[in-house]
Amino acid sequence: MDQRISGSTAIEITESVRDLRDRGMLGPGDTLPSVRALAEQLSVNRNTVVAAYRQLVQAGIAQTRGRGGTRIVDHYAAPQEGFATDNVLRDVGTGNPDPALIPDPSVALQAVVGRPVLYGEPVIDDALAHWAHGWMAADLPDRELRLTVTSGAVDAVERLLAQALTRDDAVALEDPCWLAGIQTARLGGYRTVAVPIDEQGMTVQGLRAALQAGVRAVVCTPRAQNPTGASLSAERAAALRDELSSHPYVLVIEDDHFSMLSQHPFHSILPPDHRRFALVRSVSKFLGPDMCLAVVASDPTTAERLALRLSPGTTWVSHLLQRLTHALLADADVRTAITAAGKHYAERNAAFVRRLAHDVPGLDAASGDGLNVWVTLPVTARAVGEQLMRRGWLARLGDDFVLSDAASRHLRLTVHDLDDTAAAQLADDLAAAVVTAGAKVG
Repeated sequence: MDQRISGSTAIEITESVRDLRDRGMLGPGDTLPSVRALAEQLSVNRNTVVAAYRQLVQAGIAQTRGRGGTRIVDHYAAPQEGFATDNVLRDVGTGNPDPALIPDPSVALQAVVGRPVLYGEPVIDDALAHWAHGWMAADLPDRELRLTVTSGAVDAVERLLAQALTRDDAVALEDPCWLAGIQTARLGGYRTVAVPIDEQGMTVQGLRAALQAGVRAVVCTPRAQNPTGASLSAERAAALRDELSSHPYVLVIEDDHFSMLSQHPFHSILPPDHRRFALVRSVSKFLGPDMCLAVVASDPTTAERLALRLSPGTTWVSHLLQRLTHALLADADVRTAITAAGKHYAERNAAFVRRLAHDVPGLDAASGDGLNVWVTLPVTARAVGEQLMRRGWLARLGDDFVLSDAASRHLRLTVHDLDDTAAAQLADDLAAAVVTAGAKVG
């Protein structure tokens, strides 16, 4: 295999490896030569090979495993949210909202069907634009805002990054990070700079280091951070604003995905005079994942560039979907139900954390905010996950969310839909799994 890789520049080496993979001469699990070996073989500087391997990793073609070397991965094997297919285990790693708490759209749908929308008409429905401007401006006062509607938060973040970054540009992502964020950066070829998360959200030291590393964009989850559930405190948000104050042209994306369901206030990290920003709020957590719609409030320049990113394809999100979203969110009863759903998620998650604290002493778990519980383990997540599978449970391993190659010691559990009996059984089985996994690795 060594003799088949060619090239004298990082781009040529990268394209050679990609070509070998596309022709089936390299497959998932195949190990690439060491940096030293390939540099000697091709008579190039080691830094050239390092740059090539970095591009392969960022493109999702290869993965670096420390002493295990750099290996070809399955490009389509990126972890996704949702239920595992063809699975007989009880799935507690879905990240899904409770379908029973999603408002029924059938009555509102009948009322929003109207005349057809034709090419050239405004891309944002007037009623939704008016309502959404108040929703967004309340948390971003005294700013000139322009609204854009996209097909969900992932679509918004992907297009926002694409209009600001080029391949190999650096972007600051939270670590651990939401699954789609990792995949978006990888497919875009961006260089990720990890910003650690603690119980108050994005850390000041981490953001400072990322800015010093030259990131051109920062993606921050102000509340209900996925997977940890952390939300920014007022003090932390103020400290982050101070760090950003001398970087007004770094694009700051605030992904407030939980918004109406959150039990915490919104604290923006945007300094008063920041020039490039976007606040993204999707409706999927409270109106359902199939309602693929997000509202983006941004500065005029970012909004203009975002509109250009939308123009090559369909230039708008379906007006039927926009009208339905507005009809639901403008309904006082629906908003009351959404508030009740947020409280339900918080109460069920907190109850499970209390149960763990009582039944499994020494196991650290945090409900935070959001749909999940983040559990810190004394041993590797993979070892515990395997033991849970033997007991009938499928958990989401923390390894899926980390930006590094280090083995995670966390589980993300979606437990809000478990009744008391099932929650007690999961706690018991988790305790047993930790003990068994500890005995094996100890």
